[in-house]
Amino acid sequence: MSSLQQVPLAAVTDAAGNPWFSWDYVQSNASALLAALIQHVELTAASVLIAAVLAIPLGILAYRVSWLTGPILALSSVLYTIPSLGLFAVLAPFLGLYASTVVIGLVLYALLVIVRNTLTGLNQVPVEIRDAARGMGYGKLGLLTRIELPLSLPSIMTGLRIATVSTVAMVTVGSVVGGYGGFGELILEGFRNNFYKAQIMTATIATVLLALVFDLVLALLGRLATPWSRRRAS
Repeated sequence: MSSLQQVPLAAVTDAAGNPWFSWDYVQSNASALLAALIQHVELTAASVLIAAVLAIPLGILAYRVSWLTGPILALSSVLYTIPSLGLFAVLAPFLGLYASTVVIGLVLYALLVIVRNTLTGLNQVPVEIRDAARGMGYGKLGLLTRIELPLSLPSIMTGLRIATVSTVAMVTVGSVVGGYGGFGELILEGFRNNFYKAQIMTATIATVLLALVFDLVLALLGRLATPWSRRRAS
């Protein structure tokens, strides 16, 4: 993944009016906007995917081993409270100014939401359903994989949606790590460039729209993965 600092931006030509939005800016910088979009999507997708791979098993572990619930939630909560600029400032000297540094920071922030929603979903499985499954001969693994996790999917998907939308916003902070901030790089460059409103607003709107698209896609995937929820609602 290349740094957006390598993508040239068109010179500011509308300094007299400096409007909040300009189609001329969009057309003149289409390649830079596309590069920012691709980087933003890649950073978000990689971060949420890695966070899910780590956080869902951690949520299951917290559910299965009660004495680990507190430490797991406490650790992920502490990571979540670290200021993003401070976290990247700590990581960058050790990991360098690379996209992987941004991804690691974003993964740490996404852990709490996914762990908490996984744990909540598992705890909300009705006791009578667990008892019925045990009565049918389900062991611990079968109970988890065939009963508890499927019934927890709506809560897990909600956690993934919240984590994804948060990550889309957090990616913009990655602009402090050598140009790996997606649309955040354009926002920062707009402030540096005599407060160029069209660039700032275009990148901001694009970030919001990208978050909405990610949320919509995950909502649709959640509905497809839990058809019983739709039947129950109808």
